Amino acid sequence: MLTKIKLNSMEYLEFELPIKELQEQLEKCQIIGEESEVDVTETCKQIEEKLLKTKKEIYKNLTAWQRVQLSRHPNRPYTLDYIKALCGDSFLELHGDRNVKDDKAMIGGLGKIGDQTYMFVGQQKGYNTKTRQYRNFGMSNPEGYRKALRLMKSAEKFNIPVVTLIDTPGAYPGLEAEERGQGEAIARNILEMTRLKVPIICVIIGEGASGGALGIGVGDRVLMLENTWYSVISPESCSSILWRSWEYKEQAAEALKLTAPDMKKLKLVDDIIKEPLGGAHIDREKTFLTVRDAIEKNYNQLKNLSPKELVKERMDKYANMGVFKG
Repeated sequence: MLTKIKLNSMEYLEFELPIKELQEQLEKCQIIGEESEVDVTETCKQIEEKLLKTKKEIYKNLTAWQRVQLSRHPNRPYTLDYIKALCGDSFLELHGDRNVKDDKAMIGGLGKIGDQTYMFVGQQKGYNTKTRQYRNFGMSNPEGYRKALRLMKSAEKFNIPVVTLIDTPGAYPGLEAEERGQGEAIARNILEMTRLKVPIICVIIGEGASGGALGIGVGDRVLMLENTWYSVISPESCSSILWRSWEYKEQAAEALKLTAPDMKKLKLVDDIIKEPLGGAHIDREKTFLTVRDAIEKNYNQLKNLSPKELVKERMDKYANMGVFKG
């Protein structure tokens, strides 16, 4: 019965409808088996096999736009979900940029994975209308980036590695954000992160849109979950600039080369973190464990480097991006 409730509360995207139909058939079959004396084991088994085959076919051949849709799935885990799963009760949230106010779209604080302390920084989205407004839809103001920088500087002082979790539709483009220096705040973060003397691991867990992501996205290791995107502009905005309409967002998504495999191929990210079949929201626990392992593995590779080596490697990595070898 629990499974049924869980499945019914599950939201499906347009391209996932064949899966939904088979899932409903399977549920009906199981209910018939429970309510009547008829043996439906064989039928259920056949539907299950067909369901798995359909899932594999759909998720193995996802288009760029479908991956964008998956990255925005309402059931997908957000930054705080990851932090709670990784750190448990050890997470201590820190607030404020010591200047304007505390930006609720950017969260940060100290937490432990195993025996190692990390400084976590990330954008947080809401899960219903009220919390989305509270979190400003995951769009940070300048004080959010300044808070992130303050926390990273504190981590540097105490030799604590930094983990950033990126999930934002972009930096907040409002008038008040520009008045308080949105561009300067992001630019300063990029500058300071390139020369921070502790290991920085960046994980893109959802949307990685433009400067909003880059403001906390410079690191020794940049990892992307399988169904996320990272680009200078969202497909919809790109479509509306080039074609004056949102109609061409699928074409824009393909042209932008924004998916994890594309970014790895272009050497703009270091590694891809596998997601369960169907996306991170299908099996949250498995996703959390995979992310935890990826963070620990990468930290172990970086922890023995001296601050000088760390900064040099990081700067060289970014200096070599986009170099044309004719």
